Amino acid sequence: MPDYLLQKIEESDESAVSELTKNEMTEKGQAWAVHLSLYPVVQRVLNPPFINPHLPKMYRINREFGPYLQEEEIPALVKLEINEYTRRAKREKIPKAPRLSSSVSFEDVETAIREGERAKAAALLNGFLEQKGGSELARKLLLLGSGYLDDSLGHSVSCTAFILLEMMERSDQDPWPALATLADYFCKGRFHTTPALRGTGALPPEKTLHHHLLSATSGRGIVNLHHTITRYSVERVRHLLSEKEYSHMVACWIEFLGAKRAEPPSLVSTEEAVRDYTHFYQVFSKGEEKPVLASLAGRISSEEGRRQLGRYLIKGVCDLYQGNYDPHYLTGLGSLLWAVNDYWNQPLVALNALRQYVNYFSVHMIY
Repeated sequence: MPDYLLQKIEESDESAVSELTKNEMTEKGQAWAVHLSLYPVVQRVLNPPFINPHLPKMYRINREFGPYLQEEEIPALVKLEINEYTRRAKREKIPKAPRLSSSVSFEDVETAIREGERAKAAALLNGFLEQKGGSELARKLLLLGSGYLDDSLGHSVSCTAFILLEMMERSDQDPWPALATLADYFCKGRFHTTPALRGTGALPPEKTLHHHLLSATSGRGIVNLHHTITRYSVERVRHLLSEKEYSHMVACWIEFLGAKRAEPPSLVSTEEAVRDYTHFYQVFSKGEEKPVLASLAGRISSEEGRRQLGRYLIKGVCDLYQGNYDPHYLTGLGSLLWAVNDYWNQPLVALNALRQYVNYFSVHMIY
């Protein structure tokens, strides 16, 4: 099925894809195997009118949801993403270039991007990858993207980070589709000049960083959600950066926040915690922010509670799906689960992140 399924996704044949996935993915591990097989076509899925590769980013973030779900719950997530990839337009293929014999510098890549030469930029990225390796390529592209957070609403780092992480993990796959997507995106965004590293290389005090994260998780709507998603992406690629480079990325993120003020969340009653998923879905499906917060807030403080919080939200998002989703319902959910798990001992940050995501989903979801 995989090759035929990819063909039908490529053709945006929703009827055929629906029929193919109707009775599939029931055997243990089969749903996730199908998810993994989607890699080549996913890289070219578009989300017009935006130039940002939201769907390839979503594809990687969906990997983080697997540990929260039971085996029989994974097919719903995979079917959701397959439908989203199918119904959307695809970028035209950039033919894979022959292997380069000459040495490639990252300045060559920047020049090709500056000139808007997508195919040349993709070929140079591929050459750089072969010559210098995935970690060095990722480091260079992330630093390049760091100079354009304001211009791209953070996507020059967040999309880049997750696409690269998946590409490096998938040694079973040709990296060309991902490299072509990044070349296309950087050319469209005109991200062509790597900025000088910010600051002295030292991170702000932990208290200051927590305050900035409280600011990031404050506010409603798409811009504020991206403040959290961007920091989430920086943390996911921290291992690829030197301490000085990581400090630079955090400094760029703080600049991206601007003069935004922190808005600590109001106290939320935990007395309305739900008994089980069925009870949670009854609350969640009504699209009312405060009852959802009350049902989940008490789960933040324990590891088991956080796993349950993640499972309930992922299942709820999948079960409410009616065939048309904003990819931020999933990418924003990824950033929420990161914030809850990494900052559970900073209750204001964790609860603010939960409120920010639940508000976004509740306001924009079509029930």
